[in-house]
Amino acid sequence: MRNKLIAEFFGTFWLVFGGCGSAVLASAFFSIESQTPINLGIGLVGVAFAFGLTVLTMAYAIGHISGCHLNPAVSIGLAVGGRHPWGEVGPYIVAQVLGGAAGAGVLGIIASGQEGFAFSDGFAANGYADHSPGGYTLLACLVAEVVLTFFFLLIILGATDKRAPAGFAPIAIGLGLTLIHLIGIPVTNLSVNPARSTGPALFVGGWALQQLWLFWVAPIVGAALAGVVYPLFAGKEAK
Repeated sequence: MRNKLIAEFFGTFWLVFGGCGSAVLASAFFSIESQTPINLGIGLVGVAFAFGLTVLTMAYAIGHISGCHLNPAVSIGLAVGGRHPWGEVGPYIVAQVLGGAAGAGVLGIIASGQEGFAFSDGFAANGYADHSPGGYTLLACLVAEVVLTFFFLLIILGATDKRAPAGFAPIAIGLGLTLIHLIGIPVTNLSVNPARSTGPALFVGGWALQQLWLFWVAPIVGAALAGVVYPLFAGKEAK
């Protein structure tokens, strides 16, 4: 169990540091008013691929140790679907949240090395309404997070099914997360992961912590629904 928790800690660290780091350090940000780039960078597509690559690389690195959940919603969804023991869900979530916070902390140290940096500028935190990148409403953001997490879990459950082609699950999951980010970044900065949301929110404070509830509730609901739905149409895994 200890090795699993260490793996989840470092895996979630990498997800937040790599994914949010690409947004904070390398992305081009656009003014909502003028839609003109403030700086050159990898853009939305680059950030989406960065998040996908963090999961893909860690799936190969630690998948055989902990299953590479890196996400409280994934742990809960897999438990609902009968793929993970409920007794490990709580410790997994603690390790994931601590790893995400540590990743955000190291990213904050690096980002603070640039003159003019301020956590209040957003720090890749997730938000809705006035803090949605595209100004989307609370309802729109809620629906997006539930639906996108639902399909992310369907991808995970299907790709890791014993009947699926062996060895390709990390690729499907990584590309799935990339696609989900391409859809959801303009809406909420995309969470589908409470640990990913919590890390940056701890440093931004204020509005980010006030809106954090959505990025726990919606991903968990979406993941739990997938855990219920997938076995209904896919049947039981081969033993």
